[in-house]
Amino acid sequence: MLRSLTFGLLLMPLVMLSAAHAHGPTRQKVMETVEIDLPAEKVWAAIGDFQNLNWHPVIDKTEGKGGNEPGAKRKLTLTGGANIFEELLKYDADSRLMKYIITEVDVKVLPVNNYSSILRVEDLGGVKSRVIWKGAFYRGYMNNDPPEDLNDAAAVKAVKGVYRGGLDELKKKLEAAG
Repeated sequence: MLRSLTFGLLLMPLVMLSAAHAHGPTRQKVMETVEIDLPAEKVWAAIGDFQNLNWHPVIDKTEGKGGNEPGAKRKLTLTGGANIFEELLKYDADSRLMKYIITEVDVKVLPVNNYSSILRVEDLGGVKSRVIWKGAFYRGYMNNDPPEDLNDAAAVKAVKGVYRGGLDELKKKLEAAG
């Protein structure tokens, strides 16, 4: 009895190590920001409509229904023709914040699963504001041993690229327009 208990205790770390290695993907998080030399109200006026993502350089068209009410839907058509479908979860104009999820996307377009995002504008005083875009998601391949284009690093890189490209273009357009 003592011998089998000792043997079991010796095997326990191996079993735990094996189980830890076998778990699926972990939730990834990304946050990008940009400061814009305009008042927060003006920046929010440019990005605060869930049905209009024309400020992002890879969006050709936004179609949707439901306005800015929770449950509103939108279909984003990207340059090249791919689509992303999203749903608005929360909208707070007073706080200049919207929270949404992707309900459908081909992982070849954006290598993520279970994606949620918050887009928010902070007032930095006077004529300065900060746009914060953050998201949480799982990689495109939900099982163990993902291919390189669907692993955690690929998902993080893709989302960072979407955020950075959009925020940089937003700053350029808004500051040029004054």
